[in-house]
Amino acid sequence: MTRLHKALLSTFSSLQVRNYRLFFFGTLVSMSGTWMQTVALGWLVLRLSGDGIAVGANLALQFLPMLLFGMWGGVFADRFDKRRLLICTQAVLSLFALAFWALTVTESAQLWMVFALTFAMGTVSALDMPARQSFVTEMVGAEGVANAVSLNSAVFNGARIFGPALAGIVIKTAGLPWAFLANALTYPGVIAAYALMRTSELHRQAPVPRDKGQIRD
Repeated sequence: MTRLHKALLSTFSSLQVRNYRLFFFGTLVSMSGTWMQTVALGWLVLRLSGDGIAVGANLALQFLPMLLFGMWGGVFADRFDKRRLLICTQAVLSLFALAFWALTVTESAQLWMVFALTFAMGTVSALDMPARQSFVTEMVGAEGVANAVSLNSAVFNGARIFGPALAGIVIKTAGLPWAFLANALTYPGVIAAYALMRTSELHRQAPVPRDKGQIRD
């Protein structure tokens, strides 16, 4: 075995775990769609309002729920089956993408609708993100967390480059509504990835019981 081969095996060691491999590729597709939708939302808000401040406000509404509800998202992740929780959150997020597609393809979108849907989508993401982050440990075990987190960062940054570029192509060639539909079509892949995981191979963590000093849920 050459040094290069050993280095590659070490760099991508978490991908040898089947469950994490499903998670990795499903997340890569889904995150690319998410960034594509982020660009499309900015485009939609600018078209509806003609105001750059409104674009910034919509972006703030997307991430504000993480600040407000992120701690409760962590509580849910500790209390419930993370894989099932992630299947639910991804399914709901796909419905938001379909809602944006329907509003734009019928040309019935109004600014307040976009703001409301964006905030609701951000609230679901506040449940999804903590569960996704802590689920990594269940997939690879404590010894593989460092490598898996590094690969997750690579996925995030790769999607942040690829998604917006793809959004520009889709919006230019097919139109704004189809960027939202394209994102919606990425969710079945990641949902299938979670569904196909072998639960017997997960490193289950015992649910955290309610106790004094914890956030009330």
